[in-house]
Amino acid sequence: MFPDRVQQAMKLETYTGGNRLFSQGEKSDTLYLLVEGKLKVSRLSPEGKRLILAFKSPFDFVGDIEYIRKCTLINTVEAVTTTTVIRIPYEALENDMMNNAKWLQFLLETITHKFEVKSHAMNFSLLYAVDVRVASYLLAMTPDDTTLDSTSLVDMADLIGTSYRHLNRVLKQFEEQGWILKKRGKIKITNRDSMLKQLGHNIYE
Repeated sequence: MFPDRVQQAMKLETYTGGNRLFSQGEKSDTLYLLVEGKLKVSRLSPEGKRLILAFKSPFDFVGDIEYIRKCTLINTVEAVTTTTVIRIPYEALENDMMNNAKWLQFLLETITHKFEVKSHAMNFSLLYAVDVRVASYLLAMTPDDTTLDSTSLVDMADLIGTSYRHLNRVLKQFEEQGWILKKRGKIKITNRDSMLKQLGHNIYE
């Protein structure tokens, strides 16, 4: 789809888990194509609460809505695992792709799908119980049986839209059921199959 001049402007970059690609409100000048790993997309509400919107897997774009609207970044995007992206400068796209019908059709389909996903994501706080949100968050944040830092439980509570106290109650319940183990500031899922069976599916993915 991309001509040589656009390909030459592309750069391959790798981020380790926990690193931020960009933050809400920053100037936007780059389109990111996720080719390996997992990204977490969140947004700060007017009330100061940060909520998860989605987790991204290859081959998805971030920065495309901002590219079309020519606005500042509307979400914060962080790497969950070691993640590889291709950076494509907006300038290269504007110079060589604005009259490319295939590219414009692809953008339309991608952005339409994103707004559908966002609509579902914003309803999760109303449609799903806190234990479902907590379990889904743990599953999404610990691919390949990695551990999760439990020292930021306040942030976790904000991200899934609950209170710190309620989150602790749910985590204690999960421990009693044998689903997780909390030890030395880390959370490890010890029975992913049982957790997934109880959920039916991971609501964030």
